[in-house]
Amino acid sequence: MPSPSLSPPPSQDVLECTLERVVFANEENAWSVVRVVPAGGGEVVSAVGKLLGVQPGESLRLEGSWEEDRKFGRQFRVESYRTVSPATAEGIRKYLGSGLIPGIGKVMAKRLVERFGLETLEVIESQPERLAEVPGIGPKRRAEIQRAWVEQREIKEVMVFLQSHGVSTSHAIRIYKTYGTGALGVVRNDPYRLATDVWGIGFKSADAVAASLGHPPESPQRARAGLLHVLEQAAERAGHVYLPRERLFEDAAALLGVGEELLAPALERLAAERQAVVEPAAGEPGPSADDAVYLARLHAAEEGLAVALAALLRAEARGPAIQVERALEWFEGRERIGLAAEQREAIRRGLTSRVLVITGGPGTGKTTLVRGIVRILRAKKQRVLLAAPTGRAAKRLSEATGAEARTVHRLLEFDPVRRAFQRDPDRPLAADLVIVDEASMLDVTLAHAVARALPESARLVLVGDVDQLPSVGPGRVLADLIDSGAVDVVRLTEIFRQARESRIVVNAHRVNHGEMPLAAGADDPAGRGGDFFFIDRRTPEEVLDTLLHLVTERIPAGFGLDPVADLQVLTPMNRGLLGTESLNRELRERLNPAPPGTPEIARGQRAFRAGDKVMQVRNNYELEVFNGDLGRVESLDPEERTLTVVFDEDRRVVYESALLDELVPAYACSIHKSQGSEYPAVVVPLHTQHYVMLERNLLYTALTRAKRLVVLVGEPRALAVAVRNRRTRDRFTRLAGRLAAVRRDDRPPETVDE
Repeated sequence: MPSPSLSPPPSQDVLECTLERVVFANEENAWSVVRVVPAGGGEVVSAVGKLLGVQPGESLRLEGSWEEDRKFGRQFRVESYRTVSPATAEGIRKYLGSGLIPGIGKVMAKRLVERFGLETLEVIESQPERLAEVPGIGPKRRAEIQRAWVEQREIKEVMVFLQSHGVSTSHAIRIYKTYGTGALGVVRNDPYRLATDVWGIGFKSADAVAASLGHPPESPQRARAGLLHVLEQAAERAGHVYLPRERLFEDAAALLGVGEELLAPALERLAAERQAVVEPAAGEPGPSADDAVYLARLHAAEEGLAVALAALLRAEARGPAIQVERALEWFEGRERIGLAAEQREAIRRGLTSRVLVITGGPGTGKTTLVRGIVRILRAKKQRVLLAAPTGRAAKRLSEATGAEARTVHRLLEFDPVRRAFQRDPDRPLAADLVIVDEASMLDVTLAHAVARALPESARLVLVGDVDQLPSVGPGRVLADLIDSGAVDVVRLTEIFRQARESRIVVNAHRVNHGEMPLAAGADDPAGRGGDFFFIDRRTPEEVLDTLLHLVTERIPAGFGLDPVADLQVLTPMNRGLLGTESLNRELRERLNPAPPGTPEIARGQRAFRAGDKVMQVRNNYELEVFNGDLGRVESLDPEERTLTVVFDEDRRVVYESALLDELVPAYACSIHKSQGSEYPAVVVPLHTQHYVMLERNLLYTALTRAKRLVVLVGEPRALAVAVRNRRTRDRFTRLAGRLAAVRRDDRPPETVDE
């Protein structure tokens, strides 16, 4: 509908309208599909374009052109837009009821408009004391609405500015919360700060803003930001603690499209500002291609971890004298078991070693050893603390040992205000021994936090399976400790009789040794005769159909398992027909269908409803939920746009709208994200479309997540590729080398008969 007052170019139309509803909004690129009512009335029409951030009820002036889409019919393609205050009472009601202002939902919006009509927005803006005239608004709520209105107005200024430069609404809100009223100044003067200061805004988004603002591609500021981005991505996606200088420059030059001559001075500046650390290659004076370039925080973590472990190794042995053989006999009698030779050796070292690694696959008795160490030392009045990286792993450790176990973050008492652990060298843990289970999940940063919180008189035992995938975060701490030769290591290899009866355990070890798993004997996982099955399906479509049938019907019926709480689909990839994104869509519609009218809260392309299985995808220390935590949506409040998610069966966490992009559907998840968790049943699709990810330790990790049942669905060829492929992605770390230089205390621990 043309608007003569705007005098648009001949090629453009202007559509003045009121936003009826948002049909679709992609937060990655701002592309949106909305339904609008033209000014002056008429039929509802569709508009498409970069409209992210508009709210139902807003009055819009859209510039663009009408087009006839083959599939969707006539629609308005938006080239640019701006918002104006709603012009009708109905528009104001929709605008305020959209969730834009915390404290005003649909019901309260209706009351406000009924009382103040077209003056509603003016009352909120200039006469907030009059809000008390509306039932349900007391002094506290009035103050909340007024504060939220002012904040939203400021956010709107930031949002309009940023959206004109391609930044999404959720990111604009985060930018405002990070910088406050100075947000626009930061963005204009140093847009690359967004990539480091604001979670969810990467280098590419910041670079696009910078380009839009006229920052030249050859600017030193951009070169420094590009180097930091490459280092961050190397840590986040590949687990590298550092990158060799040559690799860093190659990747940064490709990212930035500039010559490497701009990168050397940029790196020098980063090092001078202590944002990066350059460690020279051994024996090579001056800059070298093999110099190790670290993010400053990762260098501090790796070096600090090595120093803390060295202090533990060199400290004088203290504690009660223990006659180890008598202690072992006491434990055997108490447990009514006979320990194997390697188990006795592991407990012996657990009672005496300054730093010990216990590693082994499923069924090798790691839990028995931990229980033995704990009970013997507690009988000697020793202070033993137990921890694991995840809540589920900590709960299993508590159940297995009969002693309290906490997550590492709770053990170290993370302070969300300071964003730091309260347990540190100035306030160390009150412990004689700390045992950390599932230690393969410890990245270099978390391992450093544990080590620096130990008093020098304490000892450390790390328990984990070094053959599983390394940590999601940077480093390969468990493997580096073993490779260094600086710490005691016990590798358990014997599978005990009860465990040998499980095909899951046997086949996990076979896969780990490069052998094909034993045939299941029957193509029917609903049968009662086994706990491990392989179902041959050739095409991705066949794999998908079979997997959906297994999860929703056959396994629940045959094994009495809850398809949401007890079954977990683990897949090697995120993309593709058999990736997490596709599988979650398919499984959700079958396991948690939504009848018409079911309330949902949308966030970009995702929508959440009660009953959904979800996963947290970043560490949120304020909420005390961490990357990989699984939960269920218990309830939602469409007016306040909040979700309540239950984690670990009894811990409830409330998510505000701005935090919903930290949650993803979790009916299916990546194998990497499953570390530290166990599930009654695991279903794994295997297909050559996953070829790049078909690796032995990936498959091995998936198998070791299951307690009662494993079903592999896919191509025999894909299974064979995964079993044969020993290739693991190397991670750049120098921890093993740092620890190798540590001279261990050769004095034997004191043992006196008691």
